[in-house]
Amino acid sequence: MAKCVICERGAHFGNAVSHSHRRSNKMWKNNVKSVKVKVAGGAKKMYVCTSCLKSGYVERA
Repeated sequence: MAKCVICERGAHFGNAVSHSHRRSNKMWKNNVKSVKVKVAGGAKKMYVCTSCLKSGYVERA
């Protein structure tokens, strides 16, 4: 679910490094919102990341 419809950006994976330098798995999720978007022929609900909303790739309905 946490995937932008516009840029298709998903979750990122890496290592969480503690102070003693031990590593464990970590996941960063996108800031994805459920938004009503203007589409040809009306409005549609989509999952869009906030960076696409801010940059104006999508117009809210």
